[in-house]
Amino acid sequence: MAGTRNLSYLLKAVDVNVGLIGAGNLAIHIAQGFVRAGAVKASQICASSPETKKASIAEFKDLGTRFISDNVKNAELSKLLILAVKPRIIPYVLDELRPIITDEHVILSFAAGVTIASIERKLPENTKVMRGMTNTCVAVKEGATVYAVGRNTSEEDTDLVENLFGRVGTCEEVEESHIDAVTGLSGSGPAYAFEAIEALSDGAVKMGLPRKLALRLGAQSLIGAGRMLLETEKHPGELKDAICSPEGATIYALHHLEKGGFRSLLIDAVEASCKRTKQLQEHGSRDEVDEELIKRGIREGLNLKALMGNKM
Repeated sequence: MAGTRNLSYLLKAVDVNVGLIGAGNLAIHIAQGFVRAGAVKASQICASSPETKKASIAEFKDLGTRFISDNVKNAELSKLLILAVKPRIIPYVLDELRPIITDEHVILSFAAGVTIASIERKLPENTKVMRGMTNTCVAVKEGATVYAVGRNTSEEDTDLVENLFGRVGTCEEVEESHIDAVTGLSGSGPAYAFEAIEALSDGAVKMGLPRKLALRLGAQSLIGAGRMLLETEKHPGELKDAICSPEGATIYALHHLEKGGFRSLLIDAVEASCKRTKQLQEHGSRDEVDEELIKRGIREGLNLKALMGNKM
């Protein structure tokens, strides 16, 4: 089973310099997870972005990791480069990094919808490329990470990724064709869970519970349900039925969820996220990009999507 091939990560930190290209929410959550799990020393993690006014920059420094504004310098210092930028910026970043990428680098992209082939096409011929999807829960060592391999990656490279991300949740190899669906499920999944917890706590407050207590109980209910499902390996329907006693409160509540289309809404949400991921592929797969347009968007804080749309 993926994630169990090499168990050295259970014993010691991995001695590797990790470069996070991008310094947004995903990048800081990955850094927080790695440091808290002891996967990598904080001094061996460097984040980079030309956007030097990001709120997350102070968080990187508080964590003991480095931040620099130069992506190229970051790549020169690092072996594992994690691309944590928006898909529309990927072509520019790859053009920027291409001259200094070597056979020693391992590229792991978390840019939604951006294919391995499009990354390999922009980088030197023998570059080791992997495409993955993770989520922000890596920050608390409960992430769900998958990855697919390119034509030049070795078992040593996949071991490296599993050794790191296996410390901050689950990590397994999948076919690249599955990653868009993974994005809709576990990539976006924490947002669905937060929305559900907020709604559940609203219901509890309506019925008289204090807000903080309602949030704690709602969150713990989702944590416990997930853990029970994984540890028992029972079908969720079987576990649900065990809670629903005849004429009881739970079956009445589930009836209301069914009338509201609860399951259909979740299915639709996963589908919508997956479809949007496929649409983003166009941005990340472009062979040419207007560098000045992107730089201006960064400087002025403009909406990059609108800017790129004006060029199409």
